[in-house]
Amino acid sequence: MPGTVNELERNAALQKAAEILKSADNILILTHKSPDGDTIGSAFGLCRALLKLGKKAKVICNDEFPKKFSYIFEGLESFDFEPGLIVASDVASTELMGEQLAPFSDKVGLCIDHHPSNGKYAAFTVLDPTAAATCEIMADIIPLLEVEYDKDIANCIYTGLATDTGCFRYSNTTSKTLRTAAAMVDYGADIATINKKLFETTSRARLELERMVLDTIEYYFDGRAAVITITNEMEEKTGVSDSDTDGLPSLPARIEGVEAGITLKEKKDGSYKISLRTGRTLNASKICATLGGGGHAAAAGCRVEGTLEEAKKAILDAVGEELAKIEGEGTT
Repeated sequence: MPGTVNELERNAALQKAAEILKSADNILILTHKSPDGDTIGSAFGLCRALLKLGKKAKVICNDEFPKKFSYIFEGLESFDFEPGLIVASDVASTELMGEQLAPFSDKVGLCIDHHPSNGKYAAFTVLDPTAAATCEIMADIIPLLEVEYDKDIANCIYTGLATDTGCFRYSNTTSKTLRTAAAMVDYGADIATINKKLFETTSRARLELERMVLDTIEYYFDGRAAVITITNEMEEKTGVSDSDTDGLPSLPARIEGVEAGITLKEKKDGSYKISLRTGRTLNASKICATLGGGGHAAAAGCRVEGTLEEAKKAILDAVGEELAKIEGEGTT
């Protein structure tokens, strides 16, 4: 399915996924490390739907789920079982599972994802790169399970749609995304509470971190690229949780004239996680792929070993090469 919007192929894949899920029990659902709203929302949305079918299902992650998403998973019964089916939701590669979930990496029976960079590691993959979020795909699978939506499932799906589109501000938002979100409202999603919690509430620690990060801004290529840095020292000083850094990669991309917003986040092992946000002229996924990463056209990432200056040079060289190509095409 990558790179295509063929509805017949998409519908066939959705139907097969539903059949796989309906024929299984004891379903273990995997999410990616450093979990965001889409992997959490799609996984727990599916989990709640399977529980309504009378199946045993549970969601696990390499990392702790951020407290701000507690409304998604609170009240769910926890099961102990030997998995009959392992599902990965919004997980583009086995590397993104993390060390704790690594033992499951070669046992995934079904993967549901929207990342063009998906590695096709599962026995069967439902991949729709045109979807704004994996929750957009999951919203189409759940009815095929013959499960009726309720408020809890709607909250899950809406969360993934909202977080992966920047509350429907990003260029990946489509008419289908908005129709799906509207359907979740009809099913009872508490969008006022969710939007307040996710987009309008900031901890004091996060606010202090943001102040420190803004002081690191550097501009390159005549202001067409902006770089911010998040260090371990900053995180230690402010006492932020990992989820408190969500949204920071969008800061440099908001600056007028910036076509490439780059965030360098120091990791505990000394490497740097690079997040790239781009406008319509640059493909973030293509740029990050040159450094072993991937993602979406407007938002992608990679990891680089070495010092801060080495990591900065690596991503700036890749961005500069693409900017030069664009300039070259404009003069031919």
